[in-house]
Amino acid sequence: MVKHIVLWRLKPEAHGRSAAENARAIKEKLEALRGRIPGLLRLEVGLDFSRQESSGDVVLVSDFESRAALDGYQVHPEHEAVKGFILEARSERRLVDYEV
Repeated sequence: MVKHIVLWRLKPEAHGRSAAENARAIKEKLEALRGRIPGLLRLEVGLDFSRQESSGDVVLVSDFESRAALDGYQVHPEHEAVKGFILEARSERRLVDYEV
């Protein structure tokens, strides 16, 4: 199994929305991928409430059957659509992928 964890910091404004509004939209869009991507076993999206200088705004924690399933997710059209929305809204991204 592969864990895929992504942390984003968001721009103060994008898509004509505040960072908080975009965080909620990102959560909704990512959660809508459940059951739609082959090999995606689990997907959890969290929104930061601590508002610390070192914190991110949104985190994605997901589990995939294999590296091949993660690769398929990366190019899946539904993920590509969400990725485009996030790319416009983010100011920073951190990523960790590892095998369990």
